[in-house]
Amino acid sequence: MILSCTATFLSITCSNKLSKFTGAIMILDVTLGERNYPISIGKGLLNQFNHFMLPPNSRVLIATNTTIAPLYLTKLTTMLEANGVKTDSIIVPDGEKYKTVETWNTILTALLSGNHTRQTTLIALGGGVIGDVVGFAASAYQRGIKFIQVPTTLLAQVDSSVGGKTAINHPLGKNMIGAFYQPQAVVIDIDCLKTLPARELSAGLAEVIKYGIILDAEFFNWLESHIDDLLRLDPEAVSYCIYHCCKLKAEVVIADETEQNLRAILNLGHTYGHAIEAELGYGNWLHGEAVSVGILMAAQTANLLGKMSLSDIDRIKNLLQRAGLPVTRPETMPPAAYLPHMLRDKKVLSGQLRLVIPTKIGGAEIVDGIDSDTVLQSIARV
Repeated sequence: MILSCTATFLSITCSNKLSKFTGAIMILDVTLGERNYPISIGKGLLNQFNHFMLPPNSRVLIATNTTIAPLYLTKLTTMLEANGVKTDSIIVPDGEKYKTVETWNTILTALLSGNHTRQTTLIALGGGVIGDVVGFAASAYQRGIKFIQVPTTLLAQVDSSVGGKTAINHPLGKNMIGAFYQPQAVVIDIDCLKTLPARELSAGLAEVIKYGIILDAEFFNWLESHIDDLLRLDPEAVSYCIYHCCKLKAEVVIADETEQNLRAILNLGHTYGHAIEAELGYGNWLHGEAVSVGILMAAQTANLLGKMSLSDIDRIKNLLQRAGLPVTRPETMPPAAYLPHMLRDKKVLSGQLRLVIPTKIGGAEIVDGIDSDTVLQSIARV
C-alpha cells in the first residue's frame, strides 16, 4: 500500500516579506472540537499571563530540568504568582536518557506529595523531552489533568510541543510508551532560543527542513535562502519559520490526530533516526542529528524505488549540511544494526516495514512492505 501526500490542502504561502513577523505575537488555533487550543508565538511571552489560559486562582506544577531551571523557572514562577496563581515546581535531570519511566514517576510523585487535584495544571518548561514526559504524566494523573507546553528549544517549538504526542522511551525503543493527549495551550517565547546551544539549534533545524521536504516545496526554497538568518537567530526569520512549521503541523494533526494514516508523514527520517538513538544510547546523538541522517536514508530508499531523483537528494543534503547537521551515518553502526530497531517501530504492520519516503521536494509517501535488502542498501549509501 502507498499513501501519498501533497501540500495542496494547506492554505499557506511563503513570502520573503517578513515584516508582519517583526515584534508581532502570532496566534494559531488547533481546532480539535472540545480539545481546541491556541499556539502563541512571539517575543517575551514568559512575561505575558494571558497566553497561559489560566484562571487567576488556579494551581500549577511547573516541571523543568536542570538546564532550563536556572534560566527561566524563577521568571515564569514570578509572573504566574503575580497573577494570583499558586505554583509548585519540580526539577528533573536534563537529557534524552532521562526520558524514562523513572522520570515520569518522579513527576507523578511530586503531584501526589503536593496534594494536587484534577484542578491542577501541569506546565512543561523545557525542550522535547520535558514536553513529552510531562504531557504523558498529565494524561495519566487522576486519569487526566490539563497541561501547558512552554517549549524552550527550536525542535520543541516547531514540532514536539504541537499535536499532543506524549511518551517516554524504553531501552528497546524510542517513544514506545505514551498517549495522544493535547495541551490546553502552547506558549512559544522565541527569546528562549538566545540561550540555546548551537548544536541544539541545528538539531531543531532538521525538523524544520523536514516540513519543507514532505509538505511545502516553496518553504524549502525559502529555507535555502534564509538558513543563515535562522542560524544567527534573526527574529523575523525565526518567527516566520516557527509560525509556518506550526501551521503545517497543525493542519496535519487536525486531519489525522491519532496518526491513522496522513500524520505518519511527519515521521520522515524518524524510523532510521530512532534506530541510531536506541543503538548508540539515548542522548549520544541528538534527536535532530539522527533525524537528519534518517532523512537522507529515506531519500536514498526512495531513489532505489525509482521515486526520487539524486538531484533532489543533493539539495536536501546540502541544506542539512548548511544547517550544521550530520549527513553520514555513525561509523560504529553498520547497516545491519538498524533493522532490529526499525522492526520495532510503531509503524510496522504485520512484521513488515512501513516507511515514510520523500518523492520530491514538497511531497512524500508512506510505503508498506519495503524489503530489507533495499533498506540496507539505502543505509549503506549514507
